Amino acid sequence: MFRPKLPDVPTLPGSNALSTHHTHTPAPAAGHHSLSPYVGAVAAVVVVGVVLTALLAAVAVTAISVAIAAVVLRSLVTGANKR
Repeated sequence: MFRPKLPDVPTLPGSNALSTHHTHTPAPAAGHHSLSPYVGAVAAVVVVGVVLTALLAAVAVTAISVAIAAVVLRSLVTGANKR
């Protein structure tokens, strides 16, 4: 389906050219290219982007959790020293 059609082999002049009929397919437009070779690369870039975004979100959540735990522990230690 996606394979290009090869043109028929031309016949030499004088070699029974009247009995054979060749059909020629029109050449594809110069600016029209198939995007099928790029689908895998685009999918890989999207998957890598999603994975890196998820890792960044996980690091951010972990940093916020550690910061909250540090503030709570600091207030507990400070409160225990005042009593």
